[in-house]
Amino acid sequence: MADPADAVALPRLEIPARVAATLVLVRHGESTWVAEGRFQGSQDPPLSDLGRRQAALVAQRLEQRDERTPLPIPTGPPIGIWHSPLGRAAETARIVAANQTAALDLHPEQGLTEIAQGDWEGKHQSEVRSRWAKELAAWRRTPERSHAPGGEPLLDAVERVRHGLGGIISALGPAAAATPSDEAADVALPRYDAVPGYPTAVPRDDLSPEPWALLVAHDGIFRLVLINLLGVPLERFWSFPFNLAAITVVALHEGVAALRAHNLTDHLAPLEEEERAAQEARGERRGAL
Repeated sequence: MADPADAVALPRLEIPARVAATLVLVRHGESTWVAEGRFQGSQDPPLSDLGRRQAALVAQRLEQRDERTPLPIPTGPPIGIWHSPLGRAAETARIVAANQTAALDLHPEQGLTEIAQGDWEGKHQSEVRSRWAKELAAWRRTPERSHAPGGEPLLDAVERVRHGLGGIISALGPAAAATPSDEAADVALPRYDAVPGYPTAVPRDDLSPEPWALLVAHDGIFRLVLINLLGVPLERFWSFPFNLAAITVVALHEGVAALRAHNLTDHLAPLEEEERAAQEARGERRGAL
């Protein structure tokens, strides 16, 4: 068992107490390199045709978010879309923005660029497993202390993610500051109930819509986003998977981040149904006699 004294201490991301807002995280759709099973990192392969369809389904789910199981996202459009500058994330963001009712501003954010994977970038997973078996095992086992040869250490990546998040949260702050004074803020009823299931402390009709922002980026980066927001140790990097085109929702209230939904992919079901139909047409799916 690891010694707690060996844990890597991270600076805390301060969430202003006045901010009452939501962050919606969307991983990009499938890229051509994902389809080929190659490591990507900071390289820039485009979306595949499937990735573009996944992005369109994300857009539809966000635009019609009260259908089926409602998403825990405030009413109204986001204040903007912040995205990784890499093409697979930028194109996903553009597809989502183009399919919303309201016009949305797109904000490239360098802090959301995927973690660089050095010598592994462009290599097939099978080659990495065979040529760098020891290094890959260390990366999976102790990510806070290991990384790809020539790649970016997590300590460096988590710092730039923290800086990028700070700017995004600041953009959410002014619209969320509904309390007229600091004295009033100390005694005002909370807008948000931390324990689900209870009636809200403030009638819904008395609440103005909370602001929210959409972030479009990568699996590795979003793991670090949650580590920063939730104060999770860096050693738990592998504890938060992000599927392609999945939706995750994090609420910010009273200086605390709360994970409201994670890795939702129900909106991608039409693609699975199409694949099943294609398998049946090819005679690859057969029922029992």
